[in-house]
Amino acid sequence: MLSLQFLLTCLVVVLAPGTGVLYTLAIGLGRGRRAAISAVLGCTIGILPHMAAAILGLAAVLHASALLFQTVKFLGVAYLLWLAWQAVRADGALALSAAGKSESALATARRGVLLNLLNPKLSIFFLALLPPFLSGNPATATAEMVTLSAVFVAMTFVVFLGYGLFAASARELILSRPRIMRWLNRSFAAVFAALGVRLALERA
Repeated sequence: MLSLQFLLTCLVVVLAPGTGVLYTLAIGLGRGRRAAISAVLGCTIGILPHMAAAILGLAAVLHASALLFQTVKFLGVAYLLWLAWQAVRADGALALSAAGKSESALATARRGVLLNLLNPKLSIFFLALLPPFLSGNPATATAEMVTLSAVFVAMTFVVFLGYGLFAASARELILSRPRIMRWLNRSFAAVFAALGVRLALERA
């Protein structure tokens, strides 16, 4: 069941830069190691409902319901645009600054949860990703889906943690260069906005 092909597919998917990776990098650069770990936990937890939806078949319902899909999608778009604003504002939650914005680990994690939770494409993605790697035995299908999901979640946590710790280790170097900080703030804002626009154009 846990074939090399599945593991490699998961690794490629998790390594690919997306909203979770971008958020983790921004938090690691902006607030350091502990905050980065909170961001990783939040982003990882945020994919669990999508995994559950795929396992229970609810992702197919989301895909079939245009109204539900569009509602979740545009909530996600609004949230991405808000994050873009938070990156470009001087006192924003994602802005890089020498002072560093102080907030609780829960607030950092909650933002990561919402980031993934409000992306309806994730449920549909997992519904497409997992079934091809099942054995084909209906009696064990649910257990196999749970196992595959657990592997994906674990890999997500490990890879995102690597991204977060890398960003945190580069924090001091970045903070000593105001021009680079300004460039990164604008870049994070632009990418979050672009991801929001791309999500807005997605169809169920």
